[in-house]
Amino acid sequence: MKEEDVLTAKMIESGELNRWKELLRMRLTECGWRDQVKLLCRDAIKQGNVEEMTVDQLNAEVTPKARTLVPDAVKIELLTKIKTFLQENTIQESQ
Repeated sequence: MKEEDVLTAKMIESGELNRWKELLRMRLTECGWRDQVKLLCRDAIKQGNVEEMTVDQLNAEVTPKARTLVPDAVKIELLTKIKTFLQENTIQESQ
């Protein structure tokens, strides 16, 4: 098993992955990101042909814009938690 697969399994088994997902949801709601994405979706639907637009097309149009709207503070917080987890678990494996 590759080291990446082992770490992913540890993230899942420990519950960290779910905690990170919940933290991300909470932070994105707090900063208004979800509301901004809803507006992006509404605008995309208004500009396109709503009868012919698929969910995949809407997703392809909105996702790049939505990613740029994630505040740096949210990215940094989550990346810090992930890095800490990886450092702690990589050290434990090498001992």
